[in-house]
Amino acid sequence: VNKPALSHKTSTFILPSPAMASSSPLPLLLVLLLASSWAAVARARPGDNVWKHTVVYMHERLTGPNATRLITVQSPLGGDNFGQFGVVDNELRDGPDPLRSSLCGRFQALFALAGLVSPPGMQSAVNFLFTAGRFRGSTVSVLGPILDLKSTCERSIVGGTGVFRMARGYSFMRLVPEMSIPDKYSVYKLDLFVQLSSDRLPLLPPVDSVGAYDILI
Repeated sequence: VNKPALSHKTSTFILPSPAMASSSPLPLLLVLLLASSWAAVARARPGDNVWKHTVVYMHERLTGPNATRLITVQSPLGGDNFGQFGVVDNELRDGPDPLRSSLCGRFQALFALAGLVSPPGMQSAVNFLFTAGRFRGSTVSVLGPILDLKSTCERSIVGGTGVFRMARGYSFMRLVPEMSIPDKYSVYKLDLFVQLSSDRLPLLPPVDSVGAYDILI
């Protein structure tokens, strides 16, 4: 008796040749996708620092019953001289024009004439207190000398609270002469360059938090 022959089914797998692999865009796309994902994760590492640039305008009244600058201790040498001490509580606005800008905080500071030589070396300790907008309730602390109120003044940012907690950086202050009245009313443009940890990023407001002048860089 002849036994029926057993049939065997064989599956054949064709491996792509190097030429075929190189012609397919899928491996390249996969590599690019993984690389971009890793780069995004690397940019978001906790502890990295980011810079935030905010521009506000300080409005100061020098005379009258509503003056926002006051000399509390006169110099024993007379006039604006060594030993003079004062305080300010100026308005912070989102623009230089007092009639076309919105109030966004206070510029509260102590200052003292602490130099015996020229320039006089006015020392200042300032708090930027934000009372409106997305920075409301946050502060920035600035410390440093003012050598000339008519030229650009650079000072250090040494801390802050709220959104700006543990902030570091620097600031520029310059007079806006076209909006100022000598010996009566002064307007200054203030640029704050604040360095923050990426751990604070969820608390950062969007780009337009203080009018149109707030820029994330």
